Amino acid sequence: MALTKEGYMRRLIDDKIERYLNVFGAVSIEGPKWCGKTWTSLNHANSAVYMTQRQYLNLARIDPKYIFMAERPQLIDEWQIVPSIWDAVRNECDQDHNKGKFILTGSTTLNSGDGDNEKEVYHSGTGRIATLRMDPMSLFESNESTGEASIMQMINGDIKEGYVRKIDLKEIAKLIVRGGWPENIDMPDADIGVIPESYIEAIIKKDMHEMQDKKRNPEKMRMLIRSLARNESTIVGDKTLIRDIEEYDTGDELIKSRITIADYLSVLDSLYLTANQEAYSLNYRSSSRVGKSAKRHLVDPSLCCAALGLTVDKLMYDHETFGLLFESLAERDLRIYAEYLGGHLYHFRDNVSGDEVDALIEFKDGSYAAFEIKLSDGSIQEAVSSLTKFYERVKKKPVFMCVIVGHLDAVMRDPDTGIFIVPITSLKP
Repeated sequence: MALTKEGYMRRLIDDKIERYLNVFGAVSIEGPKWCGKTWTSLNHANSAVYMTQRQYLNLARIDPKYIFMAERPQLIDEWQIVPSIWDAVRNECDQDHNKGKFILTGSTTLNSGDGDNEKEVYHSGTGRIATLRMDPMSLFESNESTGEASIMQMINGDIKEGYVRKIDLKEIAKLIVRGGWPENIDMPDADIGVIPESYIEAIIKKDMHEMQDKKRNPEKMRMLIRSLARNESTIVGDKTLIRDIEEYDTGDELIKSRITIADYLSVLDSLYLTANQEAYSLNYRSSSRVGKSAKRHLVDPSLCCAALGLTVDKLMYDHETFGLLFESLAERDLRIYAEYLGGHLYHFRDNVSGDEVDALIEFKDGSYAAFEIKLSDGSIQEAVSSLTKFYERVKKKPVFMCVIVGHLDAVMRDPDTGIFIVPITSLKP
């Protein structure tokens, strides 16, 4: 019998976990802390051990086989605390052809510079252990999106137009500040910033040192996170981050070099706190003109708000920042939906003309869809014009184009171009 927690809200990744447990001996679920990995894993497990509990930790350090239980699938939570667990699970999967023996969760990658940890993992687990990435909750998963506008339906061109529900900008601002952390979904409005703020403090004071081969300066990390938050949803390079930090530096803790920036960014990567959006390569006039820089994202826009001290009211009076963080919210959801559909999320920019597309999803068959993201309905026509220009200039045409809007009450389709226009609170895979 699965160990599902009371009140569990089913996640999109549940479908893939069920499928993979029938194909592989084990499934490893990776992602940031507090995104729901353990609860979701318990939804599929018949037994569980937690490496944060001393009795299991001591047994696993002696020999990981001592924590293996008969009831399968077995969840081993935060396995990376004892890295030798990985090979022990792989060896157990090699004993027979039975599937779905283990579910592993991890919130920190093993640092490649840490020789002791690296020596404890000898095999990638290919063919035995499937790895899945998990993010915070999308609006569809947290029941803030009705699902009236399905990406799959848009591919087929049969989306149903019409009124969905009324939504105002203050509700959108709340969704950004609250984020997709499961523990925060039903939090009172006055307290929705507490968990993201605590997350930032935990990163700086504790998490940034886990599984790392050297200590980093907490104030330097705080400044870097703040700079990333200020540059959320942009394609700024490391030089810009350094200049941004210099502008707000107190004088003593300046991150002085690109090497240091890269080192600190690698720590955030290892904690699954960055989710940068790669550039899409297209035959668009000349390939030499197409930008190759990734768009920078923290894994959830609520972390940007926490790092910058932004509240719902502050967002309402800072339209530019509100727009960037709404784009981040939409691209977080698109990333989750793309993963569910077996695709990948990109962005596009022509460095010469400045033409750009906020988001593109490439599907498994090589086709793709193009999205523009706008906070308010007053910018819809601008987005339609931008997508139309892109369509005319690109050689390989998108299978559909869509404008995702924050402040919008209905699912629509532009009669002249066929471009879908949908509220973010109606979107689903």
